[in-house]
Amino acid sequence: MKLIAAASAALCAMAWVVASPVHAQGKVCDNPKQMEGFKTCANIDKAKAEGAFTLYSTDPEQGQVKLLAAFNKLFPEIKTSYVRLQAGALYAKVLSERQAKSFLVDVIQISDMGMILDFQRKGGFRQYVSPEMQFFPKEAKSQPEGFWTWGSVIMAGIAYNPNNVPAADAPKKWEDLLDPKWKDAINVKVSNSGLQHGVWYMLMPILGMEYFKKFGEQKPRAFDSYVQQYGRLVDGQDKIIMGAQYSGYIEFKAKGAPLAFVFPDTGVPAVPETYGIVDQAPHPNAAELFMDWFLSPVGQKALADALLLHSPRPDVPPPGGADTVPLSKMKLLSPADWNAFEKDRPAFAKEWNRIVGTGR
Repeated sequence: MKLIAAASAALCAMAWVVASPVHAQGKVCDNPKQMEGFKTCANIDKAKAEGAFTLYSTDPEQGQVKLLAAFNKLFPEIKTSYVRLQAGALYAKVLSERQAKSFLVDVIQISDMGMILDFQRKGGFRQYVSPEMQFFPKEAKSQPEGFWTWGSVIMAGIAYNPNNVPAADAPKKWEDLLDPKWKDAINVKVSNSGLQHGVWYMLMPILGMEYFKKFGEQKPRAFDSYVQQYGRLVDGQDKIIMGAQYSGYIEFKAKGAPLAFVFPDTGVPAVPETYGIVDQAPHPNAAELFMDWFLSPVGQKALADALLLHSPRPDVPPPGGADTVPLSKMKLLSPADWNAFEKDRPAFAKEWNRIVGTGR
């Protein structure tokens, strides 16, 4: 898997991040309990007694509702709730809450590995080694294991509406987006998006700063969610999405929307959505139970069904049916050094805000 291969060296080098006497190398409990489709080390009685579970996530609301409903169906005693924000805003929220000694979240998902590493350095994650983690590639887990795990991989290409853009005229490569005919017709995500940062970070060394300066002249519009982006494509308000999230394309296409997706030969930037239990979580047992379920084939399928995201687990098929391109068939571009990716965020945010007009 190219994404995993690209990130392997960097993740192996990141073990120092958690090299602390406070956290010993974790291990799976001696006797994991077999549940319906997964194994767990969680205390199920205590999880049910806690009766609640809260997820902070960057994913769209409707998908989170479906995902948590699948978990709640197995454990109706545990009331689920969520908070959805873009990566930067979500991370700022959780840091602010922790500074105020307000511990409201049990599991956090962020689509920006830089923020994940920063949170890990700050001691924000609680270590719990799920019995299901053994089925994930080493590159998709913290070292030592148990602090965070990639829950999915998201990738960005180019999308358009064939009813408004004939296939012959559609962009085939990233450079085609600089054609003057696309001025005032492109949308992107805001700088708080982890995926949009991934697009910038991976294409910058390939296309150069001059490319992005010229891209800014196209007057792209920035939106918080892929739902808004694809909605504008369907409605004809915009013609092109630069950095289009593939899962959003699968979702809208399944609903019958007229859409086409382009995988440029250069490759498609990809980042993981990473999950971990938060230190001092208000419902730690329910959080452990959720993670065990979520990381299993049952939970990963529920994620694929709810949000049409690709699982890092090799034994979980891609979402959306036979027409969906699997990870193994994509030319994925992912940061080789997540620490460098993290350090790049302020410069990216400043320049991207200028490009989309919010920093002018």
